[in-house]
Amino acid sequence: MKIGIALSGGGMRGIAHAGVLKALEENGIQVDIIGGTSAGSMVASLYAMGYKPDEILEKFKENSNKIIGGNRFSIITGMRKIMKKKVALKGFRNGKSIEEVFEKLAKNKSYDKISSIKMPIVIPTVDIMDAKEYIFTNYIPEEENDTKYITDITVGEAVRASSSFPAVFNLCTIEKHAFMDGGALDNVPVEEVRKQGADKVIAVKFEEDMIDENSNMMDIVMRTIDIMGNKIIEEKIKQSDFVVNIHTEKMGLLENKNLDKCFDYGYEAVNNRIEEIKNALQ
Repeated sequence: MKIGIALSGGGMRGIAHAGVLKALEENGIQVDIIGGTSAGSMVASLYAMGYKPDEILEKFKENSNKIIGGNRFSIITGMRKIMKKKVALKGFRNGKSIEEVFEKLAKNKSYDKISSIKMPIVIPTVDIMDAKEYIFTNYIPEEENDTKYITDITVGEAVRASSSFPAVFNLCTIEKHAFMDGGALDNVPVEEVRKQGADKVIAVKFEEDMIDENSNMMDIVMRTIDIMGNKIIEEKIKQSDFVVNIHTEKMGLLENKNLDKCFDYGYEAVNNRIEEIKNALQ
């Protein structure tokens, strides 16, 4: 039996996915197929290339400033500037640093193109030019479908394209395409993981943070993103065999101060329901 896992987007909270993978490993659950969108693509690509969950945490910590491209103050300032003028296909971070980080991490494992990775992997993105979803993968499913697949792309380009959150990062332009964050259409790629031959699929997503009198503007932005993302995946996630919901206590989209804590949230989310997960996978 092949087990697949689909990891959602969620900014730097995505490191919680590595905690999920660690807990699954410790409980004897082997992941055979992996998929991830946006931040989920970061963890999925590293895991598929052979990085262990604890190593993934360390790589996030070492490279978090490059991944987010600046501090929270500069992010808020940049958003204000973008709201005041028209900028063609641009955010206030170009996203190139994401590509560079993951190109380096891929080369450390002797990988370049996504097609060279052994573990089946799927990474969704959206081409804003034709408003269609594309899947970066190393295995194109045999069954006929209308999905557009791309195998001839580097790991860094694939992760960058899937993580290009509108207004925050520039669109990722490759040939005729202008790719944006895959979460716009497929924030938890359960269906695509299933197409890769998974008999059972675990979906992993983030709970919506609650808003109260102490919430700030960034908290409201995160709440809005979560509501929109969870609404989009409502039907697709029903195709999974088990859903792991992770609560991260208002960790911001591009906040990198509590990565260890967020990793633990993912680890605990699995261990707290491990018997249910094992029963779902039988």
